[in-house]
Amino acid sequence: MPREATSSRGLPMKFGLRAATTGDVPHLPGIERSAAKAFLSLPDLAWIADDAVQSEERHRALIENRTAWVATDEGGSPIGFLNGEVFEGCFHILEVAVRLDAQGQGIGRALIDLAGQFAAANELAGLTLTTFRDVPWNEPLYRRLGFRIVENSDLTPKLARILEDEAGTGLPAERRCAMKLTGAR
Repeated sequence: MPREATSSRGLPMKFGLRAATTGDVPHLPGIERSAAKAFLSLPDLAWIADDAVQSEERHRALIENRTAWVATDEGGSPIGFLNGEVFEGCFHILEVAVRLDAQGQGIGRALIDLAGQFAAANELAGLTLTTFRDVPWNEPLYRRLGFRIVENSDLTPKLARILEDEAGTGLPAERRCAMKLTGAR
């Protein structure tokens, strides 16, 4: 069912949501690169705009696992995606990305709702993710969606390892956190 949002030019735009297919794979790294350009507005994190993105091989594997979805424009072309994996009784969001010119329109929120529906349908305890604490479209946004920070003392082994791995890639550990949304969406 098409959903409606407002484009960056203030014009109504419709978008759809569906399971990602292997035909979407060539588009997904470009969407992630476009989404990362939002970090250019943060001088100390601007380097993320040029950082590595998920490989096409990784996208294919997540699509094969049926844990990847896309948001599409009216013509059916991908403009956003969300993917993840199931572990420790939750669906862990690895990446949610919306093309820069389509951000701020509720598309990311709709993708997260879809992940919540997947978690509920598979009787998982909820959603988890890792994110920046102080970036407006990260922790503050996820908090508004119902996510809560997982305190370091409550981190599961896998979430702790993910945060450690992120620090190893250059993401500032003191600015990162794990978050969890429990219950169905």
